[in-house]
Amino acid sequence: MFTSVPYFGNPVAVVIGADGIDGEQMQRFANWTNLSETTFLLEPTDPAADYRVRIFTPGAELPFAGHPTVGTCHAWLEAGGSPKSDDKIVQECELGLIELRRIDGRVSFAAPEPTRSGPVDAADLANACKVLQIDPGEVVDAQWCDNGPGWMGVLLKDGQTVRDIKCDYAAGNGEGIGVVGPHTLGIAGVGGDDGTDLEVRAFFSSNGTPCEDPVTGSLNAAVAQWLLKSGHISSPYVAAQGTQIGRAGRVYITEDDGKVWVGGDAVTCIDGQVSI
Repeated sequence: MFTSVPYFGNPVAVVIGADGIDGEQMQRFANWTNLSETTFLLEPTDPAADYRVRIFTPGAELPFAGHPTVGTCHAWLEAGGSPKSDDKIVQECELGLIELRRIDGRVSFAAPEPTRSGPVDAADLANACKVLQIDPGEVVDAQWCDNGPGWMGVLLKDGQTVRDIKCDYAAGNGEGIGVVGPHTLGIAGVGGDDGTDLEVRAFFSSNGTPCEDPVTGSLNAAVAQWLLKSGHISSPYVAAQGTQIGRAGRVYITEDDGKVWVGGDAVTCIDGQVSI
């Protein structure tokens, strides 16, 4: 997901027609795929929704996640799904109803309202800086960016500084940390490689193992709401993610009707049947 090039984005497994599968079976299958997320397409329970989705990591169910939202909608449409409305698609998930649109040929979702936002206190930021191995003086701004998975957003001066980070979770008790750096603060369209405007990296610890997420829709959604509202960057802009781990993630941020829209390309790489 979030790429037009096969195997250069963030994969998600989408199980279509999962109404006969219970939560325990879903979790077991998600653990077996061992992808960051596996989703299950179900008939909606809310009459306003076009479909319902449950989203699982290998160890837990999530109320919302970004790249599984784009990937699930892509799979639903590819399987013949037909939205009730001509101008929107409505996804039902644990977080609630998520509105999606097709903007410039890409599936885009309306960024949900954060469940936690606001400034990061000095102690939490100092701990994050230990994990990122940077001096607190290098931080331009920091904000909680939690809309389900839970992220701390850390803004650095530029994209190259973000790329240079060497994360060390042994240095501190860090949670999920999203690090961003515009190529030119306050100005979209003055970009870096391939016309991108923002460099994004997402670090987290999984069972004590440090990980970097290839492309993160939930983080990009919350970061966009934060950076646009605070005036650190303008829209539309394109965020690059996964650069340092050999991926080519691209997240397209736009604004319309007072909402932030998070879009990306999607490519089907595997299509078949599974027994659960």
